[in-house]
Amino acid sequence: MASKDLVMVIEKEHFVVKLHPSLLEVDLKKGARKELEDALEAKSALRGSLGFVFQNIIPLDIPLKDIESVEHDEKGRVKIKVPHRKDITIRLEKEEARKLVKKLNELIPIEKQREMERLLASKRGERELTREGIEFKKGEARVLGRERD
Repeated sequence: MASKDLVMVIEKEHFVVKLHPSLLEVDLKKGARKELEDALEAKSALRGSLGFVFQNIIPLDIPLKDIESVEHDEKGRVKIKVPHRKDITIRLEKEEARKLVKKLNELIPIEKQREMERLLASKRGERELTREGIEFKKGEARVLGRERD
């Protein structure tokens, strides 16, 4: 994602949290886990197949549409609940956690609505293509019928 669409960035000693309008990134800064994270994020096939296995070891990017809920506690731990994945916990300062959760709770419903609209538009497009295909086949049948006469 381009840095121009960043909503918020929180830099810590070992990781960086980047919030985009449709994605939450938690990137490690160094080490072997950083290299593994880079490899998984570079190859979408690897991310799809091995991402579930490595989600406990390294953080992966999370589309906001996939997040079920976000909350923080008094110690500054942000807990992100994603269905079919292990919950993600990010340790931040209290104020950073509060700001991140507030912003996420603003952006998540917007992104879920966008995804619903994309799905509905896709379904409408499929119906229109199917309808056009049926009309084309009917038109083709009429042409064949005329040729026989």
